[in-house]
Amino acid sequence: MSADESQNKADRIARLANVLTGAGENGGADDRDLLSFWVPGRIEVLGKHTDYGGGRSLLCAVERGICVVARPQADQSFPRRRESPTLVRVIDAKSGDTCEFELSPDVAPAPGHWSNYPITVARRIAMNFSGPMRGADIIFESDLPHAAGVSSSSALVVAIFMALSAVNDLPRRSEYRKNIMSSEDLGGYLGSVENGLDFKSLLGSEGVGTFGGSEDQTAILCSRANTLVQYSFCPVRFERAIALSPGYGFVIASSGVMAEKTGAALERYNRVARRLSVGLQAWCTATGRSDLSMGDAIASMPGAREQIREILGATTSADYTAHSLLDRFDQFHAEANELIPAAGDALERGDMVAFGDLVTRSQSGAERALENQIPETITLVQQARELGALAASAFGAGFGGSVWALVDSKSADLFRDRWRDAYRNAFPMSAPHAEFFVTQAGPAALRL
Repeated sequence: MSADESQNKADRIARLANVLTGAGENGGADDRDLLSFWVPGRIEVLGKHTDYGGGRSLLCAVERGICVVARPQADQSFPRRRESPTLVRVIDAKSGDTCEFELSPDVAPAPGHWSNYPITVARRIAMNFSGPMRGADIIFESDLPHAAGVSSSSALVVAIFMALSAVNDLPRRSEYRKNIMSSEDLGGYLGSVENGLDFKSLLGSEGVGTFGGSEDQTAILCSRANTLVQYSFCPVRFERAIALSPGYGFVIASSGVMAEKTGAALERYNRVARRLSVGLQAWCTATGRSDLSMGDAIASMPGAREQIREILGATTSADYTAHSLLDRFDQFHAEANELIPAAGDALERGDMVAFGDLVTRSQSGAERALENQIPETITLVQQARELGALAASAFGAGFGGSVWALVDSKSADLFRDRWRDAYRNAFPMSAPHAEFFVTQAGPAALRL
């Protein structure tokens, strides 16, 4: 992490620690009990809606994210304990909001509120890991733009899990040792926490409501500073790391149009995911196979891609036309199996022209087949290229969110300012809610 950002995070951690130790009766805890964590957001350089289909992504962390300080609840033997030892109290330092719940498999969800993410984590932990559980006071502060496609919600899931895992020493429990043996496994598990699916022998429960994969969690947990990492999914598999020249940096533009995953916005997001699963089911029904992902189906036999296209071309669905299913399949295959490998190769040989062209093809696929782009993100991509970005793309779930631009590091601040001004002129209503910032590829989440 750059020196300025590192100092910024250190100051935040110290401030959060002061708030937590001074916030009323602490049940016997003191400064020595404090745990602190750094959890970044991420850039999906390429990999638009590919992870849950068993595709691949090209990823990095950003230098913005969530600073966390936690303090365990006193154990039951402490004579002055006034609260339940399994109580979890989560404080958002920026807004001042607080939520409280038990670390229990029976804790009720809170759909539509940010507390649903910590609650979902706590419920799943209590379900999946046996033995006594201990709650915690957890305070966090995020400098990620909210609902902007940089994984603010998944970062919160990772942050809460890391805190409760440390408090309860989960890695020493038998269920953890059996199922989670690497950072990649942890990324896959936390993806299942969000989508509610089983992970190996760790049974699923109600997630947060999205039919997503584990790209975000993997990027947050497995990224490397000044590096892009390529992963494939279902299960999570590391493929390669590509060093990013220090001469290049990212500028992020959040459009000011929130990419929420609640209500009607959640349904639009899930429709993109379901379109691929409907295609997979059509393939399995026609062939008698039981492939678990579209990626598996494509790799199942020679000529499978052509056969899948034939099947989808003859498929009718109550929700999707054959043309829609074909478009989604073609976008998935191109993104996961053609564009990402070629883009990684281009970066490794330093061919930035080829890299930029491949990113442009990925963006076009999102606009055409995913139908999740909005005028603001489309324009931000166009403006970035016109201003001289080597490559630019929208990323995240879509229906709002952010755009990344890869630029010369020496002129990144000037580029950011010019890009922001151009956007203000084009979208004066959205621009007041937009945010533009410079970042390098940062480190993964860690306990400090």
